[in-house]
Amino acid sequence: MADMTDPKTALLHYLRGNRDDLIAKLDGLTEREARLPGTPTGTNLLGIVKHCLNVEAGYFGPTFGRRFPTPEELVSDEEFEADPQADWYAREDETKDGLIDLYRRVAAFADETIEQLPLDAPGQVPWWRPGSPPVTLHRVIVHVITDVARHAGHADIVREQRDGAVGWQGANGSLPDGYDWPAYVARLTKLADRFS
Repeated sequence: MADMTDPKTALLHYLRGNRDDLIAKLDGLTEREARLPGTPTGTNLLGIVKHCLNVEAGYFGPTFGRRFPTPEELVSDEEFEADPQADWYAREDETKDGLIDLYRRVAAFADETIEQLPLDAPGQVPWWRPGSPPVTLHRVIVHVITDVARHAGHADIVREQRDGAVGWQGANGSLPDGYDWPAYVARLTKLADRFS
């Protein structure tokens, strides 16, 4: 078992867990189901994965003078300029399995950055406003853990709305078995209605 008293080991553990939770939300879905918008602003499960892989490639790449080996697989600056939502949906030529594979390769690249550099290694986030102070690897790891965790939470809700799948990492669910969910929702609704 990893030494969770080591700060870098603990940070990597939580980053990897958030990634795994997010990717697990695509289990069992068709291409169409993974792409379908689940909110009025178009949030979709495959788009969340694509966004997070691009976030990690950027923060653990150019921020520390590194480059993902196949940058053409990532959303380019030109794509962002043409469509600021370019990393929030899969193009027709991208697939669920392909983006999951890409995320795993980006994750290995990010983990390599984390493993090779000390936590106090300085970096500069290229897309933050000009003159922003340097960041440390430690700060970037915490920032990315927060970002991926937030989006994994979005994926939890979108997936539950899609087909009722709940909990984290599939079989390792975090909800009680055999719970009467309709009765629970009715009870919460009744409670909320008292404040009408």
